[in-house]
Amino acid sequence: ARLANMPPCLIGMEACVGAHHLSRRLASLGHDARLMPAKYVRPYSKGPKNDFNDAEAIAEAVQRPTMKFVATKTAEQLDLQALHRVRERLVSQRTGIINQIRAFMLERGIAVRQGIGFLRTELPTILATRTDALSPRILRVIEELTGDWRQLDQRIDSLSGEIEALARQDQACSRLMTVPGIGPIISSAMVAAIGTGDVFSKGRDFGAWLGLVPKQISTGDRTILGKISRRGNRYLRVLFVQAAWVVLVRIKNWERYGLRSWIEAAKKRLHHNVLAIALANKLARIAWAVLAKGRAFELTRTNDAGVRPA
Repeated sequence: ARLANMPPCLIGMEACVGAHHLSRRLASLGHDARLMPAKYVRPYSKGPKNDFNDAEAIAEAVQRPTMKFVATKTAEQLDLQALHRVRERLVSQRTGIINQIRAFMLERGIAVRQGIGFLRTELPTILATRTDALSPRILRVIEELTGDWRQLDQRIDSLSGEIEALARQDQACSRLMTVPGIGPIISSAMVAAIGTGDVFSKGRDFGAWLGLVPKQISTGDRTILGKISRRGNRYLRVLFVQAAWVVLVRIKNWERYGLRSWIEAAKKRLHHNVLAIALANKLARIAWAVLAKGRAFELTRTNDAGVRPA
């Protein structure tokens, strides 16, 4: 009520739980509400943590011309993000159950080939074959874990189906799915995270935000490039790395997407793991361009009869 009776002004806030809701409410009252990452605000604090010092630091940070702000998410983005976070938690729990089942059997001399598909296929046979290796008690434990695994599969499939249905209905997600390796999960996660991508001025900034660029250490006239920085959105970074492996392993017609010459040249000088990260960065930049420019992925013919992503 107090802010509703104030003239429009600049209001800075740290991006946290509830900040996007407050930002939308303040914007509806005519204020210029801006969200900032807490780690960018902290350097402006001049003393111990208390309300006065925090408010002073936020007021100082929001007026800096080089400050990087967080785009306010819509209610639809937050709903989609919630689905992804619940699905991520369930997948993590399922992985933990699978590892526990493997460990219990391996302790008793029963080894199963790595991969969820192999364990899913061989586990019923192992449980049905009564041997001295597995006691009745451990059989009961593994059967209960298998039931938990089955329930998690059902919940994950339900959430994946809901996310896919939402992605098919969204135009931005549909455009993103024209990029090689990107499906409903990655496209919807990207839209939920950055919306239309206006917060980034170019694709390089989006790749840096994902943490897919080398960590740079510069001193004097020397620039040392190390491992990837791994900053920003870890969930989205993992998805783009998985998309890169899909392109490298499953997609054979690279020429269709204009990536054949780039991948073949990179293969000669990069380790396959480094190549996957480099390709993930390239796919992220292409995806940002598709999202920001509002058009589907396509190829552009160059003068030397080559092709490149548009």
